[in-house]
Amino acid sequence: MPIYEYRCSKCGHVFERFESIRNYSQTLECPVCGETAHLMISGGNGLIFKGSGFYITDYKKNGAGNSQSQKSENKDKSSD
Repeated sequence: MPIYEYRCSKCGHVFERFESIRNYSQTLECPVCGETAHLMISGGNGLIFKGSGFYITDYKKNGAGNSQSQKSENKDKSSD
């Protein structure tokens, strides 16, 4: 469920409401002065990824991340 942001047309108070997509309202009563507050358009908060598996380091296997050091070792051996 998204968080909707409203601004009062009289006092300018900004507040948020956590509502269902199906049941949100374009206008609400301001909790400060009681006048009409209108829905604001905002950029949103984006996605939040929690837990393991979201970073490149989470997918590395033992020894797989050493490709740079393996290349330098092979280069040293070939120069002998």
